[in-house]
Amino acid sequence: MKKNTGFMMVLFLLAALAGQAQETARVKKERWDAASKADKLSDKLYRELNLTKEQNQQIHAINDDIARRRDDARRDTTLSVRRKMQLRQQLDAERSNRFKTVLTPAQYKRWNDWQLQKKEQLEAKMDRKQDKKLARKANR
Repeated sequence: MKKNTGFMMVLFLLAALAGQAQETARVKKERWDAASKADKLSDKLYRELNLTKEQNQQIHAINDDIARRRDDARRDTTLSVRRKMQLRQQLDAERSNRFKTVLTPAQYKRWNDWQLQKKEQLEAKMDRKQDKKLARKANR
């Protein structure tokens, strides 16, 4: 009887651990709120573009506004995926235009170069993902 109890305890512990592992895997990565996104981007731009304190305040206000509007669009369940993508692109273009009024030409060029580099990195990442997907299909 004691052997059986010990065996049952081990099974119970393994089942509990497996359940906990599955629950951890199900937890979604939490999204940053708009204010946190604006803070993060503004801090990065402050360092990368050597912004003045006044520029930093203006850039932060722009980033906060854009981040809030992007989050609102993301949460709007009435919008199609295509429309959400269009809104994101429009907001990115608006941010860029608003940055033109705050940044010097040299800072704006660095901002634009940084944006292009991020876009290229994202495209390369998407290409790698697609290649992996095609490789998995070919192996089946």
